[in-house]
This record gives sequence, structure tokens and C-alpha cells, in this order.
Amino acid sequence: MKSIRLVLPLFTLLLALTAFAPVDDSEAVVGTWLNGTKKGHIQIYKQGGTYFGKLVWLGQPIDPATGKPRTDEKNADASKRSRPLMNMLLLYNFKYDGGNVWSDGKIYNPEDGKEYNCKMTLKDPNTLDVRGYVGISLLGKTQTWTRIK
Repeated sequence: MKSIRLVLPLFTLLLALTAFAPVDDSEAVVGTWLNGTKKGHIQIYKQGGTYFGKLVWLGQPIDPATGKPRTDEKNADASKRSRPLMNMLLLYNFKYDGGNVWSDGKIYNPEDGKEYNCKMTLKDPNTLDVRGYVGISLLGKTQTWTRIK
């Protein structure tokens, strides 16, 4: 009986401490997202301690002019213009900052062929704000992405 009196308070204390333990939301961004232009789906995944995103679906995957899969035709590097857009890495090197923010990453925009600094903020489980910018975050543009799965 004496051991039960000791175990019960310890169990209660342990339960109370775990209830207030910080929650690791670092993987909350992992999944497939519809981008802000509604033209593509980006699959965000974690590799090591870093987050990446690749294009896994295009609303118009075939170039009507050529009848072939769309390529990275606007890339500033002419040697990369023939690479297919499908499965292209668009987001890379993001680190989780806590508080539903992933930063220090880069985003590639195939619509203008440019790369930007980027940060992502999870507004709720199904809404992600993706901000691409040059230099400082104030000089940029935010797109709201919607979770697909």
C-alpha cells in the first residue's frame, strides 16, 4: 500500500509535465500543396534536418506549341532550359525556426526563371504562406498555398 502512495503522485506529476511539454511541429509543413497560382502541386518533404519541395503536378503539363512536356524555358542558364518542370526541385534548404516558420530557404520560380530567398509560415494545418523576396523580407511577395494532402 505504501508503494502505491508513492507511485500515484509520481505518475500524476509525470502526466502533468508531459501535458505541458513543447510540441514539435517541425514536420507540420510536410505534404502536398496547391500553389497560389493554382497551376501546380508542390510536395514538401524533409531530408535530414532540411525541407525541400518539388513540383509533382502541373495543370498544363504539355506545351501546346510543341506537344511535349513543359520545360524550364525561362531559366537564366541556357543549359537548363530543356529540363522538364515535372519533379523539379522548387524549394530547398529550409530550416524550421519554431512557431510554424521555416526560413533560410530558396524558391525557384519557373514562370520568370529566377531564384529568391524564401520563408514559409503555416497559418493553420491547411494554409501555408510562402514569401519570396530579394534581400530583406519586406521586398517580396507572398502566395497562399492550400494543402491537398
